[in-house]
Amino acid sequence: MTITVNLTINDKPARLKARMGDTLLDALRGNGFVEVKKGCAEGTCGSCVVLVAGEPLYACLLFAASMEGQAVTTSMILDRPGVDETPHPIIKAFVEEAGVQCGYCVPGMVLSTSALLKRNPSPTEAEARRALDGHLCRCTGYVKQIKAVLRAAELLRAADTREG
Repeated sequence: MTITVNLTINDKPARLKARMGDTLLDALRGNGFVEVKKGCAEGTCGSCVVLVAGEPLYACLLFAASMEGQAVTTSMILDRPGVDETPHPIIKAFVEEAGVQCGYCVPGMVLSTSALLKRNPSPTEAEARRALDGHLCRCTGYVKQIKAVLRAAELLRAADTREG
């Protein structure tokens, strides 16, 4: 049985077509949101993390049908196509700190970083580590990604200072 889920994705109204019992991950990918990566499908790798009402959650553990009326954010919100040629400060920080290798884990990590920095614009290293806990990266030792979170905080604070 096919269902339609009405929700907001990346600040735009959306209608996801899904089968009853589909996970949010499968429904998103099936509707073209391939930036949400499929890894373990059991909530242990973090590749599928999306923000639901601003909180990082594993899309592989959520039923698509439970997202009716919810606000879902994927990493594309940070891509800013057509806005300008400047990358989002979180993306810039991950690149500057070499926190990106194969890139498979990065969409989930940048969303967890975004959620952390909205709650706490000046996190400690320990808080950055906790924010990325639950994200599996097979390419790095996590040091560069932790540095990227802290660098992103610096860049966002600097941008706020310039704008304010």
